[in-house]
Amino acid sequence: METRDFAYFVERPRVIEDLIQPHLFEHGREYQIVKTIKLGKMDYENFITDMLADRQFIEDNAGRYSQGEVWQCLLIRQKGRSDGVLVMPENGCFVGWAAYYAD
Repeated sequence: METRDFAYFVERPRVIEDLIQPHLFEHGREYQIVKTIKLGKMDYENFITDMLADRQFIEDNAGRYSQGEVWQCLLIRQKGRSDGVLVMPENGCFVGWAAYYAD
């Protein structure tokens, strides 16, 4: 697992552009990556252009994340890229909170 200081999380973002903009300070959270999921280019593009859709790869990892003092998140990235999206799922299968991750 990897620990970082914090990231700015957005509630129920629709597209990745929602994550790459100024954020409220209170949306900053300390987090820990509990699993990295690497997607192919088409699957990643589909994910970042509609993050509110139910995703099987999020549901398959439902037991790995938690909201506490340090959020335990999934990192979703495209194979071969270092950036991605930190995900705190909601209802087990879609993005409740997310933050842009620049490695």
